[in-house]
Amino acid sequence: MRDHRDLDAWIRAIQLAKSVYEVTAEYPRQELYGLAAQMRRSTVSIASNIAEGAARHGDKEFVRFLHMSLGSASELDTQIEISLAVGMGNQERLRDLQNSTYRVSQLTHGLIRYLRSRQKPLPSAENR
Repeated sequence: MRDHRDLDAWIRAIQLAKSVYEVTAEYPRQELYGLAAQMRRSTVSIASNIAEGAARHGDKEFVRFLHMSLGSASELDTQIEISLAVGMGNQERLRDLQNSTYRVSQLTHGLIRYLRSRQKPLPSAENR
């Protein structure tokens, strides 16, 4: 078992979640159960999937959860883009959230590449 608290992607995802909660706290009250809630769920899912994957046995399972985390990051990016399009929230802070989301995704992709590089290739028919 790996400790997710040692992973840069998880650390950045937690920071991102904190920022999303701060930005969405300024959204109109009617969005409490709308776009703000969706953004909060997405960002919580990013960090949660990294942590859950790290606790799994084997790199293959970990990679699967990292891909789910990337899916949640794409959801969050889309929700931020919608917020920008409709003029909801502080536009500068939303752009910062997009940049942070992109950085978490980059770190997650890097972790996937690393884990896949550790996987041993199957022996070819010639070597059996």
